[in-house]
Amino acid sequence: MSSDSYVGFFGLKDHPFSKEIVDRDLWLPSSKAALVSEMVEALEERTSVLLTGEPGVGKTCVLRVLRARLPEAGFRLTYCHNATLGRRDFYRQLCFALGLSPQSTAGAVFYTVATHVEDLAKERAHPVFLLDEAHLLHEQMLGHLHILLNYEWDSKALLSLILVGLPELHDLLQMRRYRSLYSRLHVRLHIDPLTPEDTAEYLRYRLKRSGVEREVFTQDAVAMLHEATTGGMRELDRLATGCLREAARKKKRLIERDLLPRVIDRDLIERDA
Repeated sequence: MSSDSYVGFFGLKDHPFSKEIVDRDLWLPSSKAALVSEMVEALEERTSVLLTGEPGVGKTCVLRVLRARLPEAGFRLTYCHNATLGRRDFYRQLCFALGLSPQSTAGAVFYTVATHVEDLAKERAHPVFLLDEAHLLHEQMLGHLHILLNYEWDSKALLSLILVGLPELHDLLQMRRYRSLYSRLHVRLHIDPLTPEDTAEYLRYRLKRSGVEREVFTQDAVAMLHEATTGGMRELDRLATGCLREAARKKKRLIERDLLPRVIDRDLIERDA
């Protein structure tokens, strides 16, 4: 059965659990929606943010919703995801993201970025640098980022950082040598996994968005999916898609608990291969 067969079998308009979904259609449970509101408020106050969470619990989803929520007027959001670079190359990457011409030395590249931040302040635009996978940041960068936040004798908040990473990022930043950066991250947030209720609501929302409003997963199947994914949205997307494929092969329009073991076992085998 082709990958599109389950779409037609269930009368779906598209693949309901694909990551290719526009920002405005993203779903967040109330707890994660509250995180976005806290981040928007922090940026409006020109402070910096630390956001941590386990893999697949929705960090990127939260950031995409933040991007959609943050007013374009007054903010300049720049996203960087390659955190494994040394100081010079990191700032060169940031220059390219900002549309600037990078210089040759680390000091010159840093000066280019800092001057750009100061120029935006004159235009009444507040820059926000979003550094994803920040737990992978080189120790040179972790020891230097606080300097990027220091303007006019540390008396002006001209820039906000958002550091996003796994929970170990929080532990790393608490080390004594990074205390200057950690003390400047005034808002520190953590994303928890989905609750069982969140999982059920997420499945219904994504299916409804794709044109199916009836219940496709039984309560027992939802409970088993939640247990198998431990509240992770990325795992849930993959297993829910596997369930739809398996149900379509068996000509079942209702996904019940007895269908899941085969899907879960196959997923484990593919991950271990």
